Amino acid sequence: MTEKKWESYEDVATYLLDVFAKNFGLGRVEGKQLVPGASGTQWEIDAKGYSEDGSTFVIVECKRYTKSKVPQEVVAGLAFRISDTGANGGIIVTPLGFQEGAKKVAAHTGIHTVCLTQDSTRTDYVLQFLNKFCVGLSETVHIEEHLTITLIDRDGNAIELREV
Repeated sequence: MTEKKWESYEDVATYLLDVFAKNFGLGRVEGKQLVPGASGTQWEIDAKGYSEDGSTFVIVECKRYTKSKVPQEVVAGLAFRISDTGANGGIIVTPLGFQEGAKKVAAHTGIHTVCLTQDSTRTDYVLQFLNKFCVGLSETVHIEEHLTITLIDRDGNAIELREV
C-alpha cells in the first residue's frame, strides 16, 4: 500500500521535530496517538511533544496545505483540543504558514507554527521555526573556496545571505 503525501508529511514532521526537540523546548516527540479530553472524548493527534522532564505536553498537528495557508478555524480547533486535553500548547507544521485570522488565534492561545517544505523527506528538508532554519541535503556538496547561501522566501525575496 502506497503512503499518501499527507501521511509521509506527518511522519517526516514528527521525525524532524523529535530530532530538533531541544530547539522547541521539548525533550521528545512521539507520533500519532489518541489523547483523552475532559469532555469525555478522545482526540487523535498527529504527534505529541513532551517537556524535558515529561510532566507536560504539546499537541502537534500537521497540515500539508499546498494551495492556501492554514485558516483560523483549524487553529481554533487545535486551541480547543489543547484546552480539552490539558496540553501546555500546540504546534502546527505546514508548508505555507497561517492566514491572518489564524495568526491572531495562534498568538492568543500559544500555538506556534513550524514551516516545513511540502515534499520534505527525513534527509532532504527545510524547516523553519521563528528565526531558526534547519536544512537537510542528501546530496554531497563540495566546497573548494567558499559557499554562498541565499534563502529565498515564497515571494522571491532574498531573506538571508551567508558566505562560508
